[in-house]
This record gives sequence, structure tokens and C-alpha cells, in this order.
Amino acid sequence: MRMRVLLLSLTVFGLAACVTSPGYYDQGGYQDGYGQCGNCGTVEKIERVYGERQTSGGGAVLGAIIGGALGNQVGKGDGRKAATIAGAVAGGVIGNNVEKNERSAPRFEVFVRMDDGRRLVVEQPTLDGVHEGARVVLGDGRAWLQ
Repeated sequence: MRMRVLLLSLTVFGLAACVTSPGYYDQGGYQDGYGQCGNCGTVEKIERVYGERQTSGGGAVLGAIIGGALGNQVGKGDGRKAATIAGAVAGGVIGNNVEKNERSAPRFEVFVRMDDGRRLVVEQPTLDGVHEGARVVLGDGRAWLQ
């Protein structure tokens, strides 16, 4: 009986010695099972882009809603209706202009060669230290220094 317990104990302790600590393979080891980080790569090129991008219309819609709500707070009867319509129109124009100004700001296209061979382009408003040749991680729709 003692021999059986002793053999079982030695087996358990022997197997326990083979266990690695948590996170061992995520720290530069076998990150995704293939020795590569699935969303890591190297910046090949960065281009600064100017000019307007197409607006989505969301600024105009939101502006019209807010303008109409504010216009509805003014006057009574037909005056209130006129103020609501005027507020919606003015809010729509203002909202569209705000969105257009935001979309015409300079931005950067970052060309990344991923570790798995893919080539991706992400567009972001700032570089935050990212430069050609830098190792980056792609997340939240942009490149971050690794």
C-alpha cells in the first residue's frame, strides 16, 4: 500500500515539474501557436493625406434634430412650427459643416507589413511616435508602437 502511494506521489510531483507558469508562451514565445503575434507588424510606409473625405450625413441629421428641438422651445402655434423648421434647417447646415471640417483635417495612412505576411493600411489622425520601420500592434483601428 505504501509503495503504491509513494509511486503515485512521485508521478504527480514529476508531472508538476513539467508545468510552466501562466503567460510563459505569451511573452515572446509562441504567441498564437505559430511564433507570431496575430496583430503585430512593421511599418513600411507612412503617407500624409489631405483633402475632404465623404461625409456620412450624421452631423447634418444630429444638427437638425438638436436645432428642431431648440426651435420647438420658442413661440406658440404657427410661430413655434416656423421656429422648429428654421431650427432644424439651421442645425442641419451647422452639423454638416462641423462634420465636413472634422473630415478635412490632415490624417495619416500607415502601411503595415504584418508578421503573417499580410499588408494592411490603417488611417489615423496622429502618429504618436509611429515611424517607418517601427514595430507596431494594430488595435482600435490604428497602429500603436509595440
